[in-house]
Amino acid sequence: MYINSYVFRIVLEKSGTICYNIKNAGGAYMEKLKNIFLKINPSAIGDIAIVPFLSEEDGAEYSVWKITCRDRTLVLKKAKGREIDIYSSFFADANPGVPKFLGYTDFENDRYFLMEYVSGRPMLVCDKDSVIKALDALIALQERFWGCENDIASLYEESLVHRKKRGEYITLPELSSCYEDYMTAYRTLPRTLCHDDLLPFNVLVSENSASLIDWETAGILPYPTSLARLLAHTEETDDAFFFMAESDREYAINYYYDNFVKKKDISYEEYRHS
Repeated sequence: MYINSYVFRIVLEKSGTICYNIKNAGGAYMEKLKNIFLKINPSAIGDIAIVPFLSEEDGAEYSVWKITCRDRTLVLKKAKGREIDIYSSFFADANPGVPKFLGYTDFENDRYFLMEYVSGRPMLVCDKDSVIKALDALIALQERFWGCENDIASLYEESLVHRKKRGEYITLPELSSCYEDYMTAYRTLPRTLCHDDLLPFNVLVSENSASLIDWETAGILPYPTSLARLLAHTEETDDAFFFMAESDREYAINYYYDNFVKKKDISYEEYRHS
């Protein structure tokens, strides 16, 4: 979803200098975005259209912009947390299911980065076809980074501390025992690259594939982390924000095992317990 398209013309003159003719100018705000984009991609020539994205939840404008320059469409985003480290470490090369990272710049005490634009709709309705596409994208990434020790974001060590602290608030003995089982699994399960905020609106589904976006919370974590995130917030109710039929949820759990986990010599019983 988009609002307020702004267009700039960039002309490369014979002298080699670049001059700008701003159409439908948005004042200092759009001038700033133009300058940020050109710092990352200084060779851009021609009309540039800049279009803000809107939040699926409340319609508010993200700090994310769709940028079209000639026949190429890109995305400019204001980075959050360790997002630059994650994208530059894992996605500088082409990966199926993730927008390619194209560079970043510092601007007025903030960081911005550029990546490929991927088309698709947010997976608010998690039907079987969409789930298969999302899991295929996730499996391809996790296969590539299985056993990777380059946890540049250090998310795993931080997550251990947070989870241990969370357990201190549990007072019921039966829940405490379950939580300790969970912590044991979290400490001992094999790890791979995981998106730790893989809500369905961070999955864009197109006709033939899916792309996983917004990787500001990611790292080398216990392998079921992303699948658990994807399924945990879905419901089979008429007013569900993320709808998924219970039969499709069970299908997703088994699909992930048959197409990924099983190949790692992990038994189905171990997998379901995790």
